[in-house]
Amino acid sequence: MSANIIKRRGARNSEQFEPAKLHASVLAACLSVRSPEGEAETTARNVVKAVINWLELKAEVTSNDLRRVAGYHLQKYHPEAAYLYEQHTSII
Repeated sequence: MSANIIKRRGARNSEQFEPAKLHASVLAACLSVRSPEGEAETTARNVVKAVINWLELKAEVTSNDLRRVAGYHLQKYHPEAAYLYEQHTSII
């Protein structure tokens, strides 16, 4: 897996996909909606695994695509956390 992530609006340089960053982001969304820690960890691992599978044949994706796909998979496990995760950039 060596996909590059094109940052929002191309304003910043692209960067290598870092599973740990996605894991931390999904975990934070789950914990923010009061998901138990063990459940949040499992959910984050499952979402990261699904995103890694999606990225396998891609050389480059946008950060928006990455967020959309992660949100889609998070929706399966925790709809409340998925909403928070997907809206995060709109809220800040």
